[in-house]
Amino acid sequence: MTQQRQETIRVVVVDDEELARAILREWLASRPDLEIVAECANGFEAVKAAAELSPDLLMLDIQMPKLDGFDVLELVGDIPVIFITAYDSYAVRAFDVHAVDYLLKPFSEERLAEALDRARGRIQSREAPPVKALLEAARPHRSPLRRILIRDRAEVHVIPVEKIDYLESQDDYVAIKSAGRSYLKEQPLGELETLLEPAAFVRIHRRYILNLSRLAKIEMGLSDSRIAVLTDGTELPISKSGYARLRELL
Repeated sequence: MTQQRQETIRVVVVDDEELARAILREWLASRPDLEIVAECANGFEAVKAAAELSPDLLMLDIQMPKLDGFDVLELVGDIPVIFITAYDSYAVRAFDVHAVDYLLKPFSEERLAEALDRARGRIQSREAPPVKALLEAARPHRSPLRRILIRDRAEVHVIPVEKIDYLESQDDYVAIKSAGRSYLKEQPLGELETLLEPAAFVRIHRRYILNLSRLAKIEMGLSDSRIAVLTDGTELPISKSGYARLRELL
């Protein structure tokens, strides 16, 4: 039994079109080495299935509302994936560069079999997809960010950037403060800073980025230091360089 589980590829199929899922279901059913453990109609369901089922392979549509395939990949990380897409010049170029398996709609059962055979080899070699490099190459330029995606186990939080009060560095993570809640995202603060609108978010300290719309006033602290007082009363330290950046924007 254990040997059988090792040989069987556990697949999650993700596509917002029922017909597309039905075709994949039919074709995959002819392969005894595969088991569909979940079918998902959107990205939120895909992230939940990935977290709860730990599949060996995602068959992942790119063009989906709310959370697209790249959003899902960003959230689930290192699960091997076969992307399914209508023609997308950015994506296809990136897939070719990074040798990631993909299927262009409409595709044949034979083309699917080829992708699955390659995926099996990657799974057996434990080769993880180059997630960060792939996302940077495949997505059209998306800066500045309009929202931040955060995965909390099987749950996904989508935070519009205008709802953010401030961001705080916590080593390799960023604590995103919004409406009295704190969300933890595994991403360096400096990397996130480059994606935010510079006229709206300012680095006031090596540990803090402030949403300027939340700034109520600036007060003097000890030893000529300054403190940002937010509209909700939160106080954040301001460094000398951070104060210089604030003065340029205020």
